[in-house]
Amino acid sequence: MSKLPRRTFVKASVLAGAGVMLGGRALAASDPTSGRRLIFDEQFRTIDWTIWEAGRKATTFDPGFYGNSAFARSTGEEGFNPYAIVDDDATANGKALQISAKYIGRQMSVPHYYGNGDPQKQWISGNLQTARGDGTILKGWRTGYFETRMIFPKHPLTWPAFWLMNGRSILFPKTSIEIDVVEQKGFEPTNYGAYLHEWGQPGERHAEVGVRTPVDMTTQYCRYGMLVTESECRPYFEREPVIDPASGRPTVWPIGRAAEIKANNDLFWPLVTLALRADVPYPDPLLPEHMETSMRVDYVKVYA
Repeated sequence: MSKLPRRTFVKASVLAGAGVMLGGRALAASDPTSGRRLIFDEQFRTIDWTIWEAGRKATTFDPGFYGNSAFARSTGEEGFNPYAIVDDDATANGKALQISAKYIGRQMSVPHYYGNGDPQKQWISGNLQTARGDGTILKGWRTGYFETRMIFPKHPLTWPAFWLMNGRSILFPKTSIEIDVVEQKGFEPTNYGAYLHEWGQPGERHAEVGVRTPVDMTTQYCRYGMLVTESECRPYFEREPVIDPASGRPTVWPIGRAAEIKANNDLFWPLVTLALRADVPYPDPLLPEHMETSMRVDYVKVYA
């Protein structure tokens, strides 16, 4: 997930149902699923542990934790399990994946976690991914339209995301590619950001776009997508292209390491994460209603 400074947002654009509006002009938008076949359809009737791995981000480069919370393994940590399938009438099949964050507030013993003894970091939350730390890719794709439908928590610290990493980033992290389909801050319910990070040298580069949404993403489900081709990626909100404020046209980011991906037969694997930010003021005091919170995921889909 992004470690860059606070993003700027597209204040001039409004995403509308019939297309993207910019300065009063409707821009033509095509459904990114049109002409594509659904090849992965995770509707979270259960958590399939043959597909999803829980815990710290799959990596050999760093501890795999970031922010103010430790990501629990599938069995939970410190007596708290953040992963659940819950009933939800607002989803397609009446079920949703719920990932929660809870303040433990005492010394913790989470393996490899840097915050076990820091009161501000004594939180447990969750991260699900289709890869393992030994380099195993449980599910991954080189290209396609990657989409999730999620509802975010309203909270002073939450940092939910749906994102993609390339397979070689696990065992060969000198260079890596991170595509953040959506990142959101719980205290900004109508703002979300999308990012492309090509980490490491040579050729490190970063791109970002922010969108002010016409709806509160903490009160209703929204769809967040990224179309990834052999050479570029394009972010979508509610299947409408996100507008680049500089050009007034749909955002398109070239993938600088496209040739490297092709040469290594590499692919992208998804992560669904509820983290807590460490780059904003910590609540003082931390109110009782903020000591536990959750996000929900209707589905994760991939179209080819």
